[in-house]
Amino acid sequence: MAKARKKKRSQPKGADGVVPGKAGTSNRLAIPQSMVIRMGAGDIGSSVSQLAADFREVVQPHTAARLKERKSNRLRDYTAMAGPLGVTHFFLFSRSQNGNVHLRFALHPRGPTLQFRVDDYVLAKDIQHVQKRSRAGWVEAFATPPLLVQHGMASTEEQLAGKPKEKQLESLTQTMFNSMFPVITPSTTKLEKIKRILLLKREKQEDGTFVINLRHYAITQRRTGTTKRIKRLDSQEQRRREKKGGALPNLGQLEDAADYMLNPEDGGYTSASETELDTDNEVEVVQTSTRKVLSRKEMEKLRTGDKKEQVAKSQSNVEKRAIKLVEIGPRMKLRLVKVEEGFCDGRVMWNEFVTKSKTEAQELDQRWDEKRKLREERRQQQKENVERKKKSKEQTKANTAGNGGAQASDDESLDTDEVEDMLDDEVYDNSEDGREAYEDEDMAD
Repeated sequence: MAKARKKKRSQPKGADGVVPGKAGTSNRLAIPQSMVIRMGAGDIGSSVSQLAADFREVVQPHTAARLKERKSNRLRDYTAMAGPLGVTHFFLFSRSQNGNVHLRFALHPRGPTLQFRVDDYVLAKDIQHVQKRSRAGWVEAFATPPLLVQHGMASTEEQLAGKPKEKQLESLTQTMFNSMFPVITPSTTKLEKIKRILLLKREKQEDGTFVINLRHYAITQRRTGTTKRIKRLDSQEQRRREKKGGALPNLGQLEDAADYMLNPEDGGYTSASETELDTDNEVEVVQTSTRKVLSRKEMEKLRTGDKKEQVAKSQSNVEKRAIKLVEIGPRMKLRLVKVEEGFCDGRVMWNEFVTKSKTEAQELDQRWDEKRKLREERRQQQKENVERKKKSKEQTKANTAGNGGAQASDDESLDTDEVEDMLDDEVYDNSEDGREAYEDEDMAD
């Protein structure tokens, strides 16, 4: 009898261990997924649209890179697909009638929501245009999420003495930014996979405003301790330079390789670019090399052998490399103006432009409690309507099977009930619909 065939896994896993195209898996849900959306599509302008596209590259690869917005799309259209796709973070770019650009950073599905006003921004193409050696592309760098670095986000205990709201605001902002990207564990994360850095630096303002500067860099590294002429003798360096047109020149006319190293035509001087960099940006990296598979006896010999020889062999593979940051863009200067409790439509926890007294805050809390009670009543009513319709359908089927004919009157009455419930659901959805564009007047909640 022939042996039963076993189906093997035919779908290769990605770098994060997730099968591509499989939404809703446990591994995928553990990784933060994001959406960068232009509210109003092309109405926000070409420069803001390009800013949203640049920020979409910042949060790669776990984002909707090919998302197409329409003018008719509302926020609930995107939130309806957030659950099946596992989207956890929303970045909403909008522009008011006064010309102010806003960025809302919200967690799905229950919030909170941070609203920033973009005081100043520079696009990625403008940064590359100013650079002396523009390195457009960086395809390999966007294959992995960046390393998030926050500087000056928290104040000292002396500065926050007697200010509980500001302390809560700083901790909330730090927590939300930390949740943007997957958690990095030093024991399992490989350093060569970290190829970008997202820097968030808070500027201390005298008036107490919360201002954050956003920068996006790519990490480059090169070997130190050798000059350019010696590097060109390396076969790997030769192959890389052949593509750029700067390969090793013809040395057939020279009597010795030292003539090429010393280059007497230069008079013993080298260019300033060949000088060594500052030692502060040098790190030691272990070179990857092939190893022979050892047996148990050989492994025991290594364990019982001389440890000094093992240390010497390990140190021989260590190489010094210089780390350098190259800015990719974009740049943004963000000013926190509002914090909401829910997802883009909730109780205002903090507002820069409006301060309320205790009585006004209590009245606002009472209003929100009434809204919550009304929502709970509507949900309970919807559940009762669904159960009632199920029972009526079962009775209709039983009567149809027993009498041998359909009761049109019951079906028609059931259809009218369904239409009424649909209208109730639509009113309920419209009450929770998010606002697309924020005006300066809307900040005074």
